[in-house]
Amino acid sequence: MDRRSFLAAAVASLATPALAQGSRPKIATTFTILADMARNVAGDRAEVVSITKPGAEIHNYEPTPSDLIGVRDAQLILRNGLNLELWFEQFLRNLGDIPSATLAEGIQPMPISGGSYQGKPNPHAWMSLDSAMIYVDNIAAALSQLDPAGSGDYRANAGRYKGQIAQTIAPIRDRARALPEARRWLVTSEGAFSYLARDFGLNELYLWPINADAQGTPQQVRRVVDAIKQHQIPVVFSESTVSDRPARQIAAETGAAYGGVLYVDSLSETDGPVPTYLDLLRVTSETIVDGLSNG
Repeated sequence: MDRRSFLAAAVASLATPALAQGSRPKIATTFTILADMARNVAGDRAEVVSITKPGAEIHNYEPTPSDLIGVRDAQLILRNGLNLELWFEQFLRNLGDIPSATLAEGIQPMPISGGSYQGKPNPHAWMSLDSAMIYVDNIAAALSQLDPAGSGDYRANAGRYKGQIAQTIAPIRDRARALPEARRWLVTSEGAFSYLARDFGLNELYLWPINADAQGTPQQVRRVVDAIKQHQIPVVFSESTVSDRPARQIAAETGAAYGGVLYVDSLSETDGPVPTYLDLLRVTSETIVDGLSNG
């Protein structure tokens, strides 16, 4: 039996317990950002766990037996959708009757531009302020369906949390929109910031569309280098889950500054720079705006 068949069989053999009256439901999410969002909506009424660990590269993640066994007693799985968790599709089907909710439901996806992903939905919608509100509402709705008695708490928590998200990101977004037009360029390794760039009024350039590629073709690299020189773009960035070497090489070749690390796909450990989704939004947005302002 191959590894995937073993994992599927292991999960399929596990019973899925029903939610007992008065018990705290266990909620599983596919990655750490969704887990933190769900914890803020759930409050004390539910236990929330993430299948992937902090710092994980989520695009090509391969679940381990312990990952899957760890969600065997979950009553609900929260996933992003937009083709992000294709690595988990077959295992979701083998988790028996555990319901799942797609948190990007209702969001108008931005299309990916470039390579074999051309026209497919960009999955990183949580980087948009407006989309984040939809994520939170979808979490509250899914938890309320599972635990109707807690629906009032979930709605109240969701309302407070949406206010915190807006307070975190809106002032930084306004700073970005006030930048001189010539500086409104966001150059990264992965095309993971299309939603944020749109909201911030930035033009976007990247070396590869999705981290599943993990490298740019010579044509993609040349296109980015030429654009940086043509538009005199002052700074380039990389993401926390990939090597910073390609971005640094682009910076060295073009004379642009290397602006540092952006966080998008995964939270850090609790003692790291982005232990929560609010931290991720703030640190990433401030790094971008500070780099473009000072580069």
